Formats: sequence, structure tokens, C-alpha cells
Amino acid sequence: MKLVIAYIQPHKLVDVKKALYKAEVHKMSVTNAMGCGEQHGYEESYRGIKFEVNLLKKVRLEIGVNDDYLDKTVNAIVEGAKTGQIGDGKIFVLDLPQCIRIRTGEKGNDAIG
Repeated sequence: MKLVIAYIQPHKLVDVKKALYKAEVHKMSVTNAMGCGEQHGYEESYRGIKFEVNLLKKVRLEIGVNDDYLDKTVNAIVEGAKTGQIGDGKIFVLDLPQCIRIRTGEKGNDAIG
């Protein structure tokens, strides 16, 4: 089992969800996040005072998958999020030692679904 964590542009969330649904991945958690990477932020002016904004809005997706769904999931995220510009995001894949479905008590691959 793997935990896929992806940081994407907020405006690409709809496209990523469509690509995931097409890949038969329907379960995910979505959180608003802020961060910086290669973009380094930008400079803004408010009432004549300039300041640097280096934390940009992102969306964090977390998806627990069985090993046979890993490539489909990662490919779908890339397909939906890619614009070719700096700031498209990152995908992290972590080992997931255990998953438990609270409602039924199922564990492991059965719990992820």
C-alpha cells in the first residue's frame, strides 16, 4: 500500500479530479495549503509599501492506494495538473504500513478499497 501526496495549483483541481475519476480512483482527501518552491513568490505593493509574498496557494491531495493502483494514480495527477510551467506541483509517494477502515474494522488492502 502507498500514500500519494500531491501539491498542485488550485485551478487545476477540477482537471485532476476528472483524470483520477477516469483512472477509477475515487477516494481522496483535499486540503488547502500554502508553500513555495521554484516560483520563489512575487512582490506586491499595498498603500505604497512593497512586500514579498513567498507562500503561494496550493492544494494538497492525499490518496491511499493499493500497489496496483499506484501508477494509474500518479499518471492521472500528472495528466490533470501539468501545464508545463514552473509551479505545477510535486507528487510524493510514501509506504503505507497499515490502513484500517473504522466502520468495519477491515485492515490492509481491503480497507483502502
